[in-house]
Amino acid sequence: MNTISFTSEIRVRFNETDPLGIVWHGHYISYFEDGREAFGREHGISYLDVQSHGFVTPIIKSTCEHKLPLRYGDIAKIETTYIDSPAAKMIFRYKIYNPQDELVCTGETIQVFVDDIGDLSLTSPHFFEDWKRKVGLVK
Repeated sequence: MNTISFTSEIRVRFNETDPLGIVWHGHYISYFEDGREAFGREHGISYLDVQSHGFVTPIIKSTCEHKLPLRYGDIAKIETTYIDSPAAKMIFRYKIYNPQDELVCTGETIQVFVDDIGDLSLTSPHFFEDWKRKVGLVK
């Protein structure tokens, strides 16, 4: 299985915590997006890159498994890994670590390609195949 990864950091903000002082569970999906955006900027496949080719990539599935809490002020690491697939979709897996380097959350998102008139692409767009070749995922 071909993969590429990027690790980024976020600082937990006060407004992301609940009355118990821990990150509310719904924010982890936003952290996944932060990781995806950082991955895209690093590897040349950002949302703006995709949009410049006339596509958007809506999420059709997301999963999130919580193991430990994050707290206000924590600097968390988000490891974002792209999982290559022959299908016209983008699969990302995530691992979030606390400042002690303990795994606090894992997850996955799946995105598809929709063109600028709203039609689902059943084959990978050419720019996406070019990107996969450029980063060494396919020959």
